[in-house]
Amino acid sequence: MTTGLKNPSSYYLQLINTFPPRPINNEAELLATQEQIDAIIDKQNLTQDDKDYLKVLGTLVYEYEQKYEPMPVPQGIELIQALMTEENLQPCDLISIFGDEPTVTKVLEKKQEITAKQIQKLSEFFHISPIMFLSSE
Repeated sequence: MTTGLKNPSSYYLQLINTFPPRPINNEAELLATQEQIDAIIDKQNLTQDDKDYLKVLGTLVYEYEQKYEPMPVPQGIELIQALMTEENLQPCDLISIFGDEPTVTKVLEKKQEITAKQIQKLSEFFHISPIMFLSSE
């Protein structure tokens, strides 16, 4: 007997019976699962059962996307640009790494290579492995 599991509520069982969670194997199943997720999210005042069910469906979507639609991981300059956008940084915010703003601009425009010392500083600044700043080109 497994311990720690509680009996599901009738509402949770209704969610499962209405749209049984199953591994996603194609685009049509993905879209149907996403529609179910959207329908639940559109409700107001989500219950814990709603949240638990969404977590299960979300896991299925994530597994499908990892297998069939993996997100490209930016590297090199593209990674720097993505991190700058994510953290709302301007070129002047990277002067401590590159020395001056014209150098930052040259690097971001791929007109100047990044040095090993700059890669190390980028790694420390963004808390990411230095290997991620090596260009895959």
